[in-house]
Formats: sequence, C-alpha cells, structure tokens
Amino acid sequence: MGSAGRVVLVTGVSRDLGRRVARAVAADPSVERVVGVDAVPPRGDMGEVSFVRADIRNPVIAKVIAKEDVDTVVHMSVISTPGSAGGRNTMKELNVIGTMQLLAACQKAPGLRTLVVKSSTTMYGASSRDPAMFTEDMEPRRAPRSGYAKDVAEVEGYVRGFARRRPDVQVTILRAANVVGPQVASPLTSYFRLPVVPTVLGHDPRLQFLHEQDLLEVVRHAIAAEVAGTFNVAGDGVLMLSQAMRRLQRPSLALPSVAVGRVGSTLRSARVAEFSPELMRLLTYGRGVDTTRMRAELGFEPSFTTAEAFADFAAPLAPTGGYAERVLARVAQHLPEPEPAIERSGRRVPAYERGADHG
Repeated sequence: MGSAGRVVLVTGVSRDLGRRVARAVAADPSVERVVGVDAVPPRGDMGEVSFVRADIRNPVIAKVIAKEDVDTVVHMSVISTPGSAGGRNTMKELNVIGTMQLLAACQKAPGLRTLVVKSSTTMYGASSRDPAMFTEDMEPRRAPRSGYAKDVAEVEGYVRGFARRRPDVQVTILRAANVVGPQVASPLTSYFRLPVVPTVLGHDPRLQFLHEQDLLEVVRHAIAAEVAGTFNVAGDGVLMLSQAMRRLQRPSLALPSVAVGRVGSTLRSARVAEFSPELMRLLTYGRGVDTTRMRAELGFEPSFTTAEAFADFAAPLAPTGGYAERVLARVAQHLPEPEPAIERSGRRVPAYERGADHG
C-alpha cells in the first residue's frame, strides 16, 4: 500500500506532548489530515490539526473514526501523572478504560491499517535485581501492583490482544525512555527543576532519556515505516544521576530513602513535584534499556544521545544554591532516624519497598 494521503487520528492532544505530536504528524507531506481528539480542548496552537472534542472512554470515538475515514491511529493518552488527571482513579480509568474503548472502536474500523501506541520503559520497573539492559522480551523483575507502571502493562496487554485479532493492522508499540527537553513537564523534569535535589543515599542510578524532538520524530517514523512490533526508544548511552546533577549545577542532598520518600510526599502535597513510588524506585535503582531493535528493525536513530537530551533540558535552568541548600540541611537534621532495612533473601529491602505500593 502506498502512503499517500493518510488520515491520522491522535488521542491525548490536550496535553502538550500529544498536541505537538499531532502537529508534527500534520507537517508530514504523506499525511492528508490529522484529527486530534481529547475530552478537553488543547491549550496552545494546533496548526493544521482539526480538533474533535470526544472522550475516548466513550463509544462515540468509533463514530469519529468512521466519519473521518481514519486509517492511522496514534494513541498518546496513556498518562503518568495522577495530578493532571484529577486523582489516581481517574488516571487509571483514562489509561485503561480509555484504551479498551479506543481499541474496540479500532476493531470496528475496516479501513484502519496502522496503530501506533506511545508506551513507556516504566513498565520494566526498577529494582536491585534488574538486568544491565532490558530487551523488549523481558518482563519486569516484580510485576507492578499499582500506579502508572501497572497501567502501562495493562494497556500493552490489550494492544497485543488487538494485534492478534486484527493481523491486517500494523501495530507498533513505542516504549519511550523518560522524555526530557526544555518544554517537557513530567514527574522527572519537575524533580530535576527543584532548587535542591534530594537523592537516595548510597545509590547512583543509571538513567536514559529521550529528547522531546526525538519522540515527535519516532512517531512520524513509525507511521511511515509501518513496522509492527514493540520497540524500546531511548537516546544512546546512559547518564548516572551524579553526572546529571553536575550538569544541572544544582545542589543535591543525599538522604536515606525513607527521608526522600517523606520529602517527596511533602512536595507532592504542596503540588511542587509528583513523587510516585515508580519515580522513587527509578531514583534508587535506575534502569537501562537495549535499543538494538529500534535501530535494526524500526530503522530509527534518535538525533540526541541521552547526555545531549539532558544537556538540552538543563541548559535554560539557572544554577541554584546557597539559601535553599541551608534550608534542606536544616530539614535533614530534624528527620527521624530511618527504619532499618529488613534483610530479605540476602538483599536489604528499603522501607518504601515493603508492603503495598502507595500509588
């Protein structure tokens, strides 16, 4: 099939990255038009994209796909922050129920030929037992019991089910590493924007990033390439948290994990930063993913390495220090002694990993 005059529907366009993906796709000469869908209108310029107000949790989405003659769906509305969704239950409903309804609508669309889903490397989790690099066939070392990681795993399961039922549709799952860039607002970027950055004592996690521009490019590439499969997408190389802190030129304060957790809940209730259990584990154990398949099969090469993506994010941030550092040092003095970690099968288990996740 030639790729002339494609009609692309993009979900989640009220969020900045969804809106920008829709605009980037609309700029592609092989695309005839782009329909952006969300329950609330986007803030910011939609360019050539026509906006349709529709909630993907509602079966009406099937009518939009049929009426607009959509042949390509880009699902961008799996979200990572309960705050922006109005609480964890709404977030789960948008992510999981929304995806189920969207796939049911896709199932009924005979003209559909391509489905691209933006997923996340968060689904691999982060633990002390992780491999050096996760390949796409590996499972997380502990299945996520709550939060965004669990949503992502469920969403991917439904998408794979859809791919089996509709073998005529090219289904591409893009497992993106943490997206960074000057315009990205996410739990991780708000953490790095703190005037003093709390880190977990005794841990220097490896991190991988994907530049916001490369996310737009990989979605465009996936639509054009029509290569089915699941792909880890990340900039080349890894950055240790300590290296990231030096590049930011912001003071960091190493605290016991329980104290970082407490600082996190304080920042979360003050709506300064969104410290999820997933973010805490990432900042403790880090995560690396193998991107061989992205290059060899999908044929995509990011423009920014992990280090370059982070440098571009950090560039506009002013160095901080002095007063904020003294305040945090005083806070640290008044924190209670951390609970001792319980030994479990020869491995020390930090307090926040015990029992259920507080998602």
